[in-house]
Amino acid sequence: MKYTLLLILLSICSSLQAGETRYVTDQLEITMRSGQSTKHQIVRMLPSGSAVEVLESGEDGDYTRIRTAQGSEGWVLTRYLDQQPSARQRLERADKRLSELGAENKRLSRDLAQVRSDKRELSKEKDLLSSEHEQLRQELNRIKRVSADVLSVDKENQSLKALLKQTQSNYEQSQEQITALQDSTARDWFIVGGGVILLGILIGLILPKIRWKKKSDWGTF
Repeated sequence: MKYTLLLILLSICSSLQAGETRYVTDQLEITMRSGQSTKHQIVRMLPSGSAVEVLESGEDGDYTRIRTAQGSEGWVLTRYLDQQPSARQRLERADKRLSELGAENKRLSRDLAQVRSDKRELSKEKDLLSSEHEQLRQELNRIKRVSADVLSVDKENQSLKALLKQTQSNYEQSQEQITALQDSTARDWFIVGGGVILLGILIGLILPKIRWKKKSDWGTF
């Protein structure tokens, strides 16, 4: 009974293993021999993916003489040589390249995010500069208006200064004329006053004589 049960379990395990999917390993080695047959001595074992230099091909083409990177020479079966690296090496290179591309993609994503951030900052600075430009333009227009007003006021001041200068000149001339007129009037009054005084003196001298003469004439009668 025990043996029967064991056989059943073994058969089940065998059936399970027979139904599994397996893959041929990529790790293998080939023999490099001293000649073009399996009877020749094995010089060394070459793992898959080893880079070798082709020196010559055999007469029937089944074997090829090669030189390894370390300088060893020998014969290997031509069917084991390929013009490109092994699938494992190509996969490793592809994985490495994929990893590099992933890292590059992350770096580019960070750079893109930084560029977008910089773009937003530049947009803000542009808006700020536009606002400052508008303020400067308004200030410039105001300065132009003020400058025009200053020029107008300065021109008006020049006219007022000229008018004031002319007025002062006229005033000075008027003062000179008034002074001259006052001097002339005072002189005239002095002359008139002197004449009146002289006339009074003459009258004072003449009147007594006239009266005395009349009295004398009356005394004669």
